[in-house]
Amino acid sequence: MFRDHHAHRDFLRHLDHYVRDSQKILDAWDAYSDEHTDLDGWPYDDHAYGVRKSQRDADTAEAFETLRYGARHLLATAEIQLAQLPENAVQSRWVYQLGVLHTALDRLDELHEQWLLTRDALPATAKPGTAEFDEALAEHHAESWSYLDDWATHGKALREVNTAARKAPSPLVLTSALAPAQRTAARK
Repeated sequence: MFRDHHAHRDFLRHLDHYVRDSQKILDAWDAYSDEHTDLDGWPYDDHAYGVRKSQRDADTAEAFETLRYGARHLLATAEIQLAQLPENAVQSRWVYQLGVLHTALDRLDELHEQWLLTRDALPATAKPGTAEFDEALAEHHAESWSYLDDWATHGKALREVNTAARKAPSPLVLTSALAPAQRTAARK
């Protein structure tokens, strides 16, 4: 249990970093997009716009890697915590958000498996830095981006559930009103 508690805190820190980093990446993308598109949203330079969008996708995927290992643990823990919370402490959106995160993580795992198959099927000459490899990887990142964005958007719910669970009264903890009376009785 002690180890799990520390691991959970570490995973929550990874989540916080991912949410923060992905927001920075998205903000930079939005600023780029605003500057490099016309009023109708059409890019001035399709190629440059596409390259920059691929960079956004790759940066977001890279930021998620530190969270990937603990994502299932965070979801499972949040579901247990949510089930144990008093009804008045639960935000109705949390169940939906956890569902979105589950779906996104399942899809990310599927896409990762597809990427491994694609990568292994590339010719031996297709290494990082070659057009064939880089284009296949960019396609993988593009397919993954919306699910990574789901984690950036809804990941905060995992932290919120954890905070609510930590603040919720526990039947194992004495309430402050009962504690002094019981200590006095024990001294007599």
